[in-house]
Amino acid sequence: MVQMYYDKDADLGALKGKTIAVMGYGSQGHAQAQNLHDSGLNVIVGLREGSARWGQAENDGIKVMTVADAVKAADVIQILLPDEIQSKVYYAEIEPGLEAGNALVFSHGFNIHYNQIIPPKDVDVYMVAPKSPGHLVRRTYKEGAGVPGLIAIFQDATGKTHELALAHAKGVGCTRAGVIETTFREETETDLFGEQVDLCGGVASLIKTSFEVLVEAGYQPEMAYFETLHELKLIVDLIHEGGLEKMWYSVSNTAEYGGLTVGPKIINELSREAMYEALDRIQNGEFAREFVLEGQTNHAVLTSMERQEREHPVEVVGKKLRAMMPWLNSELNEE
Repeated sequence: MVQMYYDKDADLGALKGKTIAVMGYGSQGHAQAQNLHDSGLNVIVGLREGSARWGQAENDGIKVMTVADAVKAADVIQILLPDEIQSKVYYAEIEPGLEAGNALVFSHGFNIHYNQIIPPKDVDVYMVAPKSPGHLVRRTYKEGAGVPGLIAIFQDATGKTHELALAHAKGVGCTRAGVIETTFREETETDLFGEQVDLCGGVASLIKTSFEVLVEAGYQPEMAYFETLHELKLIVDLIHEGGLEKMWYSVSNTAEYGGLTVGPKIINELSREAMYEALDRIQNGEFAREFVLEGQTNHAVLTSMERQEREHPVEVVGKKLRAMMPWLNSELNEE
C-alpha cells in the first residue's frame, strides 16, 4: 500500500537551526525557496555571479550568495538547476564545500539515478518533488493549501534523513495535500516516461498529426486548430477534476461512443510497442546518455527541433487565433 504523509506526520523542528541553500531561482527554485522562507526556515539562494535572478531573489526578501559561498554557509543544499548542468556545477562549486552531515536535496532524481552526481558517503541525500509547476507550488501555498509531492531517500548518513525530508516537504507546502514516498529510480523513470510518451511528446505529436490530417483533407486550418488543439484543455480539465469517468460523463453520447470505439485504433498495439521501447531506453540509461551528450554539444539537436516546432502550421495558425483570445495570456501569467 502507498505510504502517504500529511502535516501531522512532519515536524519543521527537524530543520530549525539549519540553513537551507537553494541552488537556482527558476520555476521550482523561486517557489520552493519562498515557501521554505515563509515557513519560518532559514533560506539562502545560490546563484552564479551576474545572474539575472539575483535581484529578483533579493527583492523577494531572500539572501543571495554565489553557489560556492552558499554551500559553505548551509547545512542543507537543494539543487534546483536544470538537469543537464547540475553535474558540472556540483563538481566545480558544490562538492568542494560539502561537510560530513550535510544534506543534498533534489526535486528530480535524474543526476543521482544515472550517476551524473555521486555524493560522498557522509552526507544525507533525499528528494522533495512537488508534482506541479513552480507557479502553482507558490500560489497554492499562499492560498493556504499545497500541491501533492513525493519524497525519496537515497542515502541516510545521519539516521535522520527521513525526518528531514518530511520537514522539507512540509516547508514547501506539500504535506498539506499529501506526500507519497517513492525511490529515486521510480521517480526518475516514471517522470521521464510520462514526459516522453504522454504528457509532452505523445500529446504534441497527436495534436500535430491530427491537425495535418484535417488540413490535408481540405479543411480550414483554423477549424482544424480549434478541434485538435484548442478544445483539448476542456477535456484535460474534466479528466484532471474527476478522471476519465467524469470526462466520459460530461461529453456528448456521440463523443463518448466515437471516442471509445476509435481511440484504441489510434493508440494501438504499435503504439504500445513504441511505449515499451521508450521505457527500455529510460531504464537502460540510453536516453540519459543521449541527453547528457546533447547538453555537451550546446543543445544543437534540441535547438533545431524547437525551430521546427515553432514553424509548424498548427503553431503559425494558433498564434493568430490566440491573439483573438487575450484572456489566455492572463491565465498563463497567473502566479
